[in-house]
Amino acid sequence: MLSFAGAIEPFRIANRMSGKTLYRWRLAGEGGEWATCSNGTQVALDIDLGDLGRDEIVLVCGGLNVQAATTRRLVGWLRREARKGRAIAGLCTAAHALARAGLLEGRRATIHWENQDSFLEEFPEIELTKSVFVVDGNRMTTAGGTASIDLALTMIAETHGEDLANAVADQLIYSSIRTDQDTQRLSIPTRIGVRHPKLSQVIQVMEKNLEDPISPAILARDVGMSTRQLERLFRRYLNRSPKRYYMELRLSKARNLLMQTDMSVINVALACGFASPSHFSKCYRAHYNTTPYRERGSRGGRGGA
Repeated sequence: MLSFAGAIEPFRIANRMSGKTLYRWRLAGEGGEWATCSNGTQVALDIDLGDLGRDEIVLVCGGLNVQAATTRRLVGWLRREARKGRAIAGLCTAAHALARAGLLEGRRATIHWENQDSFLEEFPEIELTKSVFVVDGNRMTTAGGTASIDLALTMIAETHGEDLANAVADQLIYSSIRTDQDTQRLSIPTRIGVRHPKLSQVIQVMEKNLEDPISPAILARDVGMSTRQLERLFRRYLNRSPKRYYMELRLSKARNLLMQTDMSVINVALACGFASPSHFSKCYRAHYNTTPYRERGSRGGRGGA
């Protein structure tokens, strides 16, 4: 809902601030009647998936369980629109739909951080970034949430000038327009609530090496500490050992893959650095109080905001 509203409101306000109809939009979707948001709000659609006007840009908004929502009809429609040379944007998880349709091949893209692991597993050929939004030719993708606002303001600035874009931002009480150079997640110190450079450095290395975990001894050595010093650092600030923290990162990635992909449990285990399914299952049960197989069976659509 936030991505959807964030994509439309800047254009509405641009019309109001300019005193002109600079932008018009129509809501399209399968069936052409209603679309239901994950918060239960229903939005009336203007048209079914069909032919659009020559100069129209397609903004595809994705939410929970985007894999199931990316139907064969939607994929076919996106491919037809792309063949016309149309600019197409994937908002939040809708980058998955664009990728499934083959519209992001050889391009840079982004998607909500919670969906990045599953996206990388399914579309390894696409250069995925952690940017708030990405514009690569006539393909655009956003990370979700308020990133739609940043993309819309950028589009307004490019077409009608920065003064109008800034005026729209002021109306939205949006104090800083982010660019495609900004990343979508908070910095590690902000996320963990601790500003310790060596701790942040170690966690960053952990997050980049979930498939092939690095031993605490090597992690400590690379930041100029002893293993015992690293242990004390984690205990002091995070109330857990480096090994435990690393395990939680790997299990979190595993849960995302189980909920968002059709990867086998064995492949999920391997992708998260577990040598055997039995060890993976044991660790998963201890942390989440359920097995990977039950988690997979219970998925009801987890994904971007």
